[in-house]
Amino acid sequence: MLRTGFIALLISASAHAESLPENLNWNTNWEDPIFASPDAKRGGTLRNSMVSFPQTLRSVGPDANSGIRYYLMDGTPKLAQRHPNTGNWIPQLANEWAFGDDQKTVYFKLNPTAKWSDGEAVTAEDYLFMLTYYRSKDIVDPWYNDFFRNSIAKVTKFDDFTIAIEMAEPKSNDELMSLLNMPSNGVQPRPKHFFSKIKDENGDGMDDNYVRKYNFKVEPTTSPYYIDSVKKGKSITFKHVGADWWGYENKYYQHRFNVDKFRIKVIRDNDIARKHFEKGKLDTFGVILPHLWHEKSNTEPFTNGFIHKFWGFNQTPQGAGGLWMNTAMPMLDDINVRKGVTYATDFDGMIKNVLRGDYSRKPHAMGFGHGAYDLASATAPVFDPQRAANYFDQAGFDKIGPDGIRVNAAGERLSFKITYGYTFWTPRIAYLKEQAKQAGLEFELNLVDGSAAFKYILEKKHQLAFLNMGGGDIPAYKEYFHSSNANKPQTNNHTNYSTVELDKKIEAFKSEFDVEKKQQLSRDIQKDISDAFVIVPGYMVPYTRDAYWRWVKFPTNPMTKKTAALFNILGTSNFWIDTDLKKQTLEAYKQGKSFEPVTIIDDRYKLQ
Repeated sequence: MLRTGFIALLISASAHAESLPENLNWNTNWEDPIFASPDAKRGGTLRNSMVSFPQTLRSVGPDANSGIRYYLMDGTPKLAQRHPNTGNWIPQLANEWAFGDDQKTVYFKLNPTAKWSDGEAVTAEDYLFMLTYYRSKDIVDPWYNDFFRNSIAKVTKFDDFTIAIEMAEPKSNDELMSLLNMPSNGVQPRPKHFFSKIKDENGDGMDDNYVRKYNFKVEPTTSPYYIDSVKKGKSITFKHVGADWWGYENKYYQHRFNVDKFRIKVIRDNDIARKHFEKGKLDTFGVILPHLWHEKSNTEPFTNGFIHKFWGFNQTPQGAGGLWMNTAMPMLDDINVRKGVTYATDFDGMIKNVLRGDYSRKPHAMGFGHGAYDLASATAPVFDPQRAANYFDQAGFDKIGPDGIRVNAAGERLSFKITYGYTFWTPRIAYLKEQAKQAGLEFELNLVDGSAAFKYILEKKHQLAFLNMGGGDIPAYKEYFHSSNANKPQTNNHTNYSTVELDKKIEAFKSEFDVEKKQQLSRDIQKDISDAFVIVPGYMVPYTRDAYWRWVKFPTNPMTKKTAALFNILGTSNFWIDTDLKKQTLEAYKQGKSFEPVTIIDDRYKLQ
């Protein structure tokens, strides 16, 4: 017997053909410049490493947010994508799109040649099934359940290759496209044919044992790469669909995705992985960390020219981050204490003295790179221990204890633990600890290793959290500062801060579809967050740095504004492996020959 809710779901995802509205203005864009090189060569295997084997090959549900999810969902084709240099929308799975008069609905004409990696066609039915998939409780993923029930109103099929997606609230046309094409929100087809034989006793259209049954099943993809081989606990290999991959008909996909295979091997220690790389067992290695770039790249393979170095700047949006203060904790509910902590935290000194000046300071706690959504007048607070001391005095911490740390009349010490997740961050936080003593403030280091640190913070157990979050084109506020997420575990309101006034602005921001009004609301919200002194703005890293063996090639201008990683097989970068040069290089290496050392810096998109 069908449940009432499931009947409603079937109606909202109705598969019967409907008529398109008249006078739709269809948009496309085949005019922007290509950003890949026609000099690229196909072939070879790119070898990389990961520190642990994923607990699942699912892209949603328990344990799905692993290091390989990008290759399963986030980096795979959406309906459209922003051009990485112009910012204009360009086709991906959809060739054309049009906007409804209701400011909620976007119509799409799908690419009729698009196929799943198993050869089946991608059709409107796969987008109808998308709703069934993400709304099902069987996927055990509350975030996607909420988004596809409360943010996506319905999907309508007009024919096999024409659909409409309606949002629950009105938005500007550009924001509608942004929301429907975000890398991680899941608005992309799901292969209905793959899930056709299911056990569905609870009547929501998905297998009741989805999490267990599909834990290590390889789902078809629209990507140029699919999982070809899994050696549990050891490696995962992705294989290219082939030269006839449907995407190569799209000019923006041409000359990209050039390697035949991508193998990720489990190496549980990064220092050991680096040694494997220097022996030629891995092709590339990230050297973003200052000590890797400045100190660990002077070994013989580098100085003899076998391994090259690359530093490329980008203009990707930077998310919220820095030092988050949990206002639900004693003392941190006092704004004078928070002001004191802010001015006693020396991020600028850390960047200069610990990070060699490589990183940049975020001007605002909510990040950078959102255009007119950002508060242009925002500047990061400077380290000022005397100013911090004045605020601590006002908070009642007006006496200095024998250890140099302030105390109040009740004998409470001005001391807070900073929770963080990676050992290599320890010198950074140790520097903050030493500098804070100048204001009579004690920072204790609370290392909670890896993903457990984020869980600890989500459970609101922290006092202070050293944490950076990801960001998109438009800043996110509800998850961080709305009262609906405050004082609740498993939410991103890491400060537990909210006010009635801020709630109203966040709700207005969420529903506003006039772009200029929305941008003004964003700036107002950012000012309120600054005035609350709940996050000390941290640092940002607007570049990628990589080391690579000389057989890995790329064009003269390898970076785009949005290239986050140079050697990402699904990214906007354009690289390839010269298999002939690889043979020559390995032979030269055996013979003890050498080449000129090479360091390439692409600073065309460096922020000034």
